[in-house]
Amino acid sequence: MSVKQSTTSRDLALQLAEISGDADVSPGIPPACYADDGLVPVERGAIFRDGWIGLGLADRWRAAGDYSAFDLAGVPVIVVRDRAGELRAYANSCRHRGSALLAGNGNCKRIKCPFHWWTYDLDGRLKIYPRMENARNFDPADYGLVEFPLACRHGLAFVSLAPQTPSIDDWLGDFDRWHAPWRLDDLVATRVREFTVDCNWKTFLEVFNEYYHLPAVHPDSISWMYPEPDPIDDSSGAFATQFGETTAASALLEDSQAAALPVAAGLDGRLRLGTRYTWIFPNLTFAASQDSLWMYSALPLAADRCSVTQTVAFPAASLELDDFDVRTEHYYQRIDAALAEDLPFLLEQQRGLDSPFAQPGRFGRLEPSVARFAAWYAPRLLAGLDTAARQA
Repeated sequence: MSVKQSTTSRDLALQLAEISGDADVSPGIPPACYADDGLVPVERGAIFRDGWIGLGLADRWRAAGDYSAFDLAGVPVIVVRDRAGELRAYANSCRHRGSALLAGNGNCKRIKCPFHWWTYDLDGRLKIYPRMENARNFDPADYGLVEFPLACRHGLAFVSLAPQTPSIDDWLGDFDRWHAPWRLDDLVATRVREFTVDCNWKTFLEVFNEYYHLPAVHPDSISWMYPEPDPIDDSSGAFATQFGETTAASALLEDSQAAALPVAAGLDGRLRLGTRYTWIFPNLTFAASQDSLWMYSALPLAADRCSVTQTVAFPAASLELDDFDVRTEHYYQRIDAALAEDLPFLLEQQRGLDSPFAQPGRFGRLEPSVARFAAWYAPRLLAGLDTAARQA
């Protein structure tokens, strides 16, 4: 184990085994899981390469050739929209000498290696391969990009790095039962930001999914609009979701309420003034409000560092308003203000988790989604630890 954490593998396994689905008695995830770089490879295999990883709204890649390059827990991946309109995921590795092919975000007509100019069509086929006439028995059809399973459901995109890909519909369970009124597949992403945070990827997602911190962290910005939420929903699948009414439009600050967009079509009754917070395990979380959605994806770079993608989206009908761009600036202001207040606390939390004397905590009644994630995470990491021990 690293110098940050002195927890032995046996102690860690015992701590993980104590985590249960009963939040009232279960301890939290051990601090070593947030601070020990030695656990990062285990976590990558057990959590990120044995299921589905959330990429975000599929609408982010609208046109043929729109692409993003990701580091998905240590695996370089390209996501690109092909000419037939299908969203695809490839290993970001040239089949010639392994160079990374693309970086960042953009649009391309073909995927061209910057090293030796091997060039692939958007469907992954190798199309151009200069000066290979001497290579015997070389069939370019055998050298297309390595492709990963990619699935789109409910307007969201997911990729799997698992050796045996599980059913995406089993993974999401009864997701549609709780989210259908928000019509997620009708949303249009209007702003996408990428940044890094010096904290564990789990702590970044956890703070988004609990009401407990609101009075301390957001006393003058957003805490005032959040009464106590409904109990966590009894859902099936690899996610947690919880709805709560709000005293105003939750995606706006108090002095910007006049800029509120129309309530989204499909929302009735109390759903017209409230927000559903959802965490799709392991790495994708969002808030679906009465008029908008804001989403975060967090991916590990190290035990104490993660990459984050923030997406803000609105119903397609709202984009037709003449003053849409003016109004949405107020929405971005609210999202940014809340994030700016969260970040210093996340950095201080990481400092505490790095202590070799940090111990697992307990869950309060305003943290049920965090507790449900812990119950999902613990047995998977335990299995990963067991596999690592047998291979050592």
